[in-house]
Amino acid sequence: MSNTEKGGHHRTRIALSCRQVLNLLTMVGFMLNYALRVNLTIAIVDMVQPITNTTTNTTTNSIGNSSSGTNSSSLDSSSSALSGNATSTDGVDVLEGRFPWDTYEQNFVLGCFFWGYILTELPGGRLAELIGGIRVFGHSMLWASLLTLITPLAAHIHYVVLIIVRVLLGFMLGASWPAIHPVAAVWIPPMDRSKFMSNMMASSLGAAITMPVCGYLISVAGWASVFYLTGVVGLIWSLCWFAFVYETPARHPRISAEERREIEQAIGTSTSKKRPSNVPWIELLCSPAVWAIIITHGLSVFGFFTVINQLPTFMSKILHFDIKKNGLFSSLPYLGKYLMALSSSYLADYLRQKGTLSTTATRKLFTTFGLVTPGLLMAAQVFLGGDAIWSVTLFTLALFAHGAVTAGYLGNGLDIAPNFSGTIFGMANTLSSFGGFLSSWMVGALTFKENTFEQWQFVFLILSATYISGALVYLIIGTGELQPWNNPPESKKFRDVTQEEGVPLKTEK
Repeated sequence: MSNTEKGGHHRTRIALSCRQVLNLLTMVGFMLNYALRVNLTIAIVDMVQPITNTTTNTTTNSIGNSSSGTNSSSLDSSSSALSGNATSTDGVDVLEGRFPWDTYEQNFVLGCFFWGYILTELPGGRLAELIGGIRVFGHSMLWASLLTLITPLAAHIHYVVLIIVRVLLGFMLGASWPAIHPVAAVWIPPMDRSKFMSNMMASSLGAAITMPVCGYLISVAGWASVFYLTGVVGLIWSLCWFAFVYETPARHPRISAEERREIEQAIGTSTSKKRPSNVPWIELLCSPAVWAIIITHGLSVFGFFTVINQLPTFMSKILHFDIKKNGLFSSLPYLGKYLMALSSSYLADYLRQKGTLSTTATRKLFTTFGLVTPGLLMAAQVFLGGDAIWSVTLFTLALFAHGAVTAGYLGNGLDIAPNFSGTIFGMANTLSSFGGFLSSWMVGALTFKENTFEQWQFVFLILSATYISGALVYLIIGTGELQPWNNPPESKKFRDVTQEEGVPLKTEK
């Protein structure tokens, strides 16, 4: 007797189906995914010594040499930063101490996350196809949570130690995004995948919650508290993930026969019953459909990463919000993005199910809206962004509109090649990760000498161009059609390695 036929009467009384549990934990997982990433972007505002203090007061550096703040050299600042023992001039205790990092050093710390992130994107997607996305996603979050807990200690030990921890954090979280595509390929029916992929945009909801919470925590308990809170919550989530989620419907001990049958019949032959033992690299790399996803994602995420990493600093240095208001207003764009992702995904699946639009037309429509609109709004920031109200409004509307890409290109790999969706998204996210590091370098280079609104206008113009370029690329070569190389012949070595365990269900006629 199969697992699904044992105790069936008991399982029919369970309030949540296995897919609903998967959806809920995936949503919370991506919320925490960005909480573990963006906690530093808000905390660093309070981790760094105020410029007025370093320029008007006399400070003692870590090796015991006193010098006037007005005449202190960059070498003194670098020495203090590397020691991690800077003493704030406003009386903050050394254990909650602030560090004399300049703009370049701050952006270096923010950007080094992507060094590790780049390394595991493609391997993480392929590994998820081979051993299962549940395992890869869960372990990436578990180890990232542990690294988050030791971040304050790393900062106080040494500037370089903090960089190492952030690189390792990126290394772990890099595998999480492409890992979720193979999960959707075996758990979610094709016509429901836009809605499931909207869970990825819960990352924006996580950012929306994390930023005001971090701002409040910093004001009452110091900047280190934000790392302890997000790390502990991440550990609790990891335990729940491994306890309640399984690789496939066939392996789930609590799934009902009806739910398993519904999933397997809906997925049909689009997703192979065997682990894809070899990737058809030539066909994949020569496919315009694949490159539409890769290029569009790279250009799209360049803009998003620039905003998510730099928005708190822009609001602090240019709009002059205090730490509490900074966290609150920084969160509004992310909340808007999640609401758009959720609503557009439901609308996209509805239009496809009713036959109103083809999959290709649906993906192109939502991608174009999700990228052209932010591009135009970033152009408006050039002229209106110096005003606090206009700036917050434009950022909020831009990321609100950007959420529509969830119903566009974001899940497109599941349309064109579900068996290799992890590999495709891994390739796309690898390129976008280079863009993430490039965006931090770009802002640091443009604002290093003068952190003024005039310098930020150049940033907004670049963002406008990248958003609109991404929309044009996908509009020209994107597609939603299943590609013929999705089901390549299996190599003899892996011919008998199946994806399922246990007795197959008998389909009732």
